[in-house]
Amino acid sequence: MPESVADDLVRAAELLRDAVDALAFAAPVAHVYNPLRYAMGPYREYVHRFASGTRPVLLLGMNPGPFGMMQTGIPFGEVASVRDWMGLRASIDRPALQHPRRPIRGWETTRSEVSGRRLWGWAASRYGRAEQFFARHFVINYCPLVFLETSGRNRTPDQLPRGERSELDRHCMRHLDAAITILQATVLIGVGGFAADRLHSAVQRLGHMGKVPRVIRILHPSPASPAANRGWEEAVDATLQAEGVQAPPLEARGRNPG
Repeated sequence: MPESVADDLVRAAELLRDAVDALAFAAPVAHVYNPLRYAMGPYREYVHRFASGTRPVLLLGMNPGPFGMMQTGIPFGEVASVRDWMGLRASIDRPALQHPRRPIRGWETTRSEVSGRRLWGWAASRYGRAEQFFARHFVINYCPLVFLETSGRNRTPDQLPRGERSELDRHCMRHLDAAITILQATVLIGVGGFAADRLHSAVQRLGHMGKVPRVIRILHPSPASPAANRGWEEAVDATLQAEGVQAPPLEARGRNPG
């Protein structure tokens, strides 16, 4: 039986999961979480439900947030959006070693991740049902790991020492190349500058593929960004309209994730 797009994406994610598990990170990193290990159930469900075929538009984030993908295994995985809008319910395990200030509570997480709430809220208000959004789009993260300092503070991949970052990049870029190829994506949207830079690097290597994908950068929805706090959804709409990306159906507007 031929492999499906979803099967290929899951296999690529499993290869990434195993490769980054073998890496070591020095202080100030105290704990490293790999949601593709303990929350692979929801991620596998996400892929099989929403990437059953090729997708022309791929959105890329940086790495899991402590109240998003770290808890649910889904990129920008704000719990209410994943559970109620996407309808994902697969069980979530717990990593063997947890930071006492950052436990994995999975579906019982009560704190909302702002970035995820904004991104999936935008998708819901512009497209309505999750199936309508995912008919053309898919969303992944560049790096699957969460890096926590002793204090519990989140440390992003771009803050790692060059030596640690180069080995991590090698595995993450291989997965990104695979995802673009498997999905046959022609429009690549970087959520923030870090992700957009990685997409540009991927396109340079994948230039041998017939039509070279376009790269678009949108504002990151983080609450740490003053610009995002002044109207992130409107800023994203303006960028995509200026780039000529297909507008969402008007009849889908006004729907928000549960």
